[in-house]
Amino acid sequence: MSSLEQPRRSTRLDPYVDQYAERTSSMTVSAVRALFAVANRPEVVSLAGGMPNIADLPLGRIGASFDDLIRNAGVQAMQYGSGQGELFMREKIVEIMAEEQIHANPDDVVITCGSQQALDLVTRIFVDPGDVILCEAPSYVGAMGTFNASQAQIHHVAMDDHGLRPDALREAVTTLRADGQRVKFLYTIPNYNNPTGITQTLERRRDVLGVAHELGLLVVEDNPYGLLTFEGDPLPALRSMDDQVIYLGSFSKTFAPGFRIGWVLAPHAVRERLVIAQEAAVLSPPVFSQFAITKYLDEFDWRAQIVAFRDMYRERRDAMLRGLEDHMPAGTTWTHPAGGFFVWVTLPEGLDSQALLARAVNERVAYVPGTAFYADGFGSRNLRASYCFPTAERIYEGTRRLGRVITDELEMHATFGLGTQPTLHHPEIGPSPNLT
Repeated sequence: MSSLEQPRRSTRLDPYVDQYAERTSSMTVSAVRALFAVANRPEVVSLAGGMPNIADLPLGRIGASFDDLIRNAGVQAMQYGSGQGELFMREKIVEIMAEEQIHANPDDVVITCGSQQALDLVTRIFVDPGDVILCEAPSYVGAMGTFNASQAQIHHVAMDDHGLRPDALREAVTTLRADGQRVKFLYTIPNYNNPTGITQTLERRRDVLGVAHELGLLVVEDNPYGLLTFEGDPLPALRSMDDQVIYLGSFSKTFAPGFRIGWVLAPHAVRERLVIAQEAAVLSPPVFSQFAITKYLDEFDWRAQIVAFRDMYRERRDAMLRGLEDHMPAGTTWTHPAGGFFVWVTLPEGLDSQALLARAVNERVAYVPGTAFYADGFGSRNLRASYCFPTAERIYEGTRRLGRVITDELEMHATFGLGTQPTLHHPEIGPSPNLT
C-alpha cells in the first residue's frame, strides 16, 4: 500500500466483531437499565427501578460537612489510597456490621466500588469459564450479569415463602457434582431478596448453612437491605453464624449510592486475593468517598437516619400492598415483604409480563418483567414492582394503572377465546408457591 492509499473502511455495522473476547458473547443489557429512559419520563409511574430515596437526608448539613472536609483534609481525601481501603473506613464498617451480630476484624474487610464490584471481584477470584454458581430462583439481575460475563453457568435453586429451600440446595449440589460439574459457590440475598422481597427465616438460615457445611459449599451473602427492616430488629446475618461466609455490604441503600462504596468481609486468605484483584482493577477504591462517608458516620446520627428510612419505605410498601389489594384482578398474587424495596407479583394464568410491558408503558406505568431475574427464560408470569422511589400516592396510582392493564388483557383473552397457555414452571421449583 502506498503512503497515499487509505485502508479500506469496513462496511460492517461493528467492524470489531471478530476481535472481541469470547466472554463478551455472554454479556447482555440489564433489563432494569434498559427501562431507565422510559421509566424516568415524568408522566410514567416507575415501579421498575431500585433507586433509593435520598431526599430525606439532611442534604444542607451534609453539604456543609463536606465543605469542611475539603478545606481541612482535601489533600488527603483527593489522593490515591490503599487497595484494601482506608483503615478508618473499615473500622466504621465493622461497627455497622455489628448491627446484624457480625463480629469482624477491620483487617478482613476490603472496600470496593459498590457491592457490585465486590461481587465481580469474588467471581473473578473463584470462577473459571464453565463453573457453576448457584442462585435463588429468581435472583438479582446484576449478579447474573456478572456471572454471565465470567462465563459461569447459573443454576437456580428453588425458594418458598421462608427463603431458599435446603432440600433443593442439597439436591442441586449433589446432582451437579455427580454430573462432573464444578460448583463454586452459592449466591444468596437472605434479607428482602431482590426481586421477591422474601426473607430467609432464622431457622432456614441455620438449615442452609448446615447443608453448605455438610457439602463443603462456599456461601456468598449479599446484604444491601438488611438494616431496612419494617418489623422488629434485623435478623442475624449468615456471616454472624459462620465466619467462612463471604459477606457483601453497601452504603447505597443506607446512605447514598452515588459514593459507590461497598465492601467484602472475607476469610483472611480470600481477603489477600481480593486485594490483589482490586488493585489490578482500580488501584484503590474511591478515597474521597471513604472520607466523606466516614465524616457522615462520625458527625450525624446514622442510626436515627436508618430508622427514618425504615419508616418512609414502610409507608411506601404499605401503599403498594394496599394498591395491589384494591386494583389487581382475581388470580393475581404477590409477596408481602418485611423490608427492602420490592414486591414480586404473579399474574393470572396465561398472561406474560414481557408481552404486557409495552401496553403498561402506554398506560404510563413501568415494571421489570420476571424473566429478567432468571437465567433460563422462566418467570414469564411474574414481574418485580419497586416501591422505594415514588411517593406513596404515586405508587398507589401506579398499581391502579397496572391493574387496569392486567384486567384489560384478561378481558381480551375472554373476548377472543384465547384461553390460557400452560404455565412453564422452573424444573426444580415445580408449581410456584403461593407467596401472598
